[in-house]
Amino acid sequence: MARTPSNMLPLGTDLPQVTLPDGAGDSYDIHNNLKENGLLVMFICNHCPFVLHIADYLAPMALELSKLGVGSVAISANDVEKYPDDSPEKMVAFAANHNFPFPYLYDESQDVARAFDAACTPDFYLFDGDGKLVYRGQMDNARPGNDEPVDGADLLAAARALAAGDSVAPAQRPSLGCNIKWKE
Repeated sequence: MARTPSNMLPLGTDLPQVTLPDGAGDSYDIHNNLKENGLLVMFICNHCPFVLHIADYLAPMALELSKLGVGSVAISANDVEKYPDDSPEKMVAFAANHNFPFPYLYDESQDVARAFDAACTPDFYLFDGDGKLVYRGQMDNARPGNDEPVDGADLLAAARALAAGDSVAPAQRPSLGCNIKWKE
């Protein structure tokens, strides 16, 4: 398990124009999930131990974000030829198993992951209602093997600040996870 940190895309970056299929092949424009107070974009996959450690919390967190006026979407960009556990078919089952209330999209070309400068799974990007990046980095301090609670503390604090009309603290910690499995 490679321990790869986020690249920390510059704050203020615009939400890229992205249309991707979900695991079943239905296309989604992620801007359709941008709500009044913003959008959370998560890069995840099905097999990463770091994602598996938090997977059961992603649905409750997305529901909390929705109450704050923030939409959510997840994207998998891994090379499925080398990592078949991350295939679109298995994405559908993974999303159902974890009750995802948000689209789980497949970035086959990996162009979207590159546009976000994504580096690891999980990797989190919170955009405000105008589509400007206000938070990127870790969800919380929980990692496989540590005793920290999976509670979304860092990410939810940023979303709560957004919803309250306050500034999001610029001191942000990178996420840590498995590297994205890039195609050669």
